[in-house]
Amino acid sequence: MERIKVGAFDLDGVLRGKYISPDKFASAAKSGLGFCDVIFGWDIADVLYEGTGVTLTGWHTGYPDAVARIDETTRREIPWEPATTFYLMDLFHKDGSPMEVSPRQVLRHTVARAAALGYVPWMGAEYEFWIFRETPESLRQKHYQGLTPLTPGMFGYSVLRASMQSALVLDLMDQLNRFGIDLEGFHTETGPGVYEAAIGVDLALRAADKAALFKTAVKEIAAKHAVIPTFMAKWNADLPGSSGHIHQSLWDLDRQCNLFAGEGVAPMSRVMASYIAGLVRFLPELMAMICPTVNSYKRTVPGTWAPVNATWGIDSRTTAVRAIPGGAKSTRVELRLSGADMNAYLAMAAAIAAGVEGVRLGLEPPEPVNNAYAAESAPALPRSLAEASRALRGSELARRWFGDAFVDHFAATRDWEVREFERAVTDWELARYFESI
Repeated sequence: MERIKVGAFDLDGVLRGKYISPDKFASAAKSGLGFCDVIFGWDIADVLYEGTGVTLTGWHTGYPDAVARIDETTRREIPWEPATTFYLMDLFHKDGSPMEVSPRQVLRHTVARAAALGYVPWMGAEYEFWIFRETPESLRQKHYQGLTPLTPGMFGYSVLRASMQSALVLDLMDQLNRFGIDLEGFHTETGPGVYEAAIGVDLALRAADKAALFKTAVKEIAAKHAVIPTFMAKWNADLPGSSGHIHQSLWDLDRQCNLFAGEGVAPMSRVMASYIAGLVRFLPELMAMICPTVNSYKRTVPGTWAPVNATWGIDSRTTAVRAIPGGAKSTRVELRLSGADMNAYLAMAAAIAAGVEGVRLGLEPPEPVNNAYAAESAPALPRSLAEASRALRGSELARRWFGDAFVDHFAATRDWEVREFERAVTDWELARYFESI
């Protein structure tokens, strides 16, 4: 190897890292390396969370180094950066304890808790994302308005559109596969320049690694083609939003038996039914971990292929939870609440905690629905990040599964995000009030 890149994901799902020399890697592989814990002390724009209730790090601690340990099982060659090897890192306190707010550590802990109850979660993410003939510079020059999409018009599942962009599409598919992110499918969605990619199923932690790295990898590969993608949940009020659906199932500890598979004529097992019941019951209080941005809640509105309430159905694309009965291996649940802006580690952790808690309690799911938009009596989901953050703070389930330190820290960061939005003067306000008020 000629050079090494290492990184860890922050609370917004942004990969933070650096290049290190082979000699530094050899030392770090044995004893770890220092990595500033400010990545959990600032927002997505590198603005510090000072005065917000975030106490893990700050001026009061001096923003010290966390201990970063390289996970050598995550080794990947970066095909679009020749002779460069990539590794993910896990972050720890100096006393050796896992950093409670590190998203990868949160999911690792959640998977361990599920295993202690006898369950191994398998998961797979699928993303919708929009591609534009823009650069970081042109986005800012245009103030994110009047952007040129990769292709015009609404053309879902278009073989023609994908073939016309084969240089980009095939490069994405090939490079991602060589990077260890296997795609089960790749196609256009309905909208100008929008695509959907389904990532291969895997054990939960590896699935989250692939899902989180997918977004960064797509951005880097796309830049080689002078285009830029967005994974915003809703970038345009007049167009569909972008999902980040999570397919999931529970297996036995030997990883031989899908515990969701039905027996005889039953389409699903009791375990799957209770898992669904847990998701439906606990999604409202865990929604901030699944839909973590202000923009997330612009997607979850009626008639946009996104859920608006805590519902489930068999093969219904209107519900928050879609049950997909199938064979011994393929029977699964699809969480449709999460958008492309999700932090895969936290969204998957929330889904596992909610579902496994349902199994542990033996919950019964409510009646399934076909059209959730017409299910007026169904429990409502939070309609804003502020509401979701309050629900998370008050969630006994979240505190028991993820700990007070994580819940308080993460909720404080979401409250900060809300306040930053509340301070903004939007284009809608200018157009509505500037002249007429």
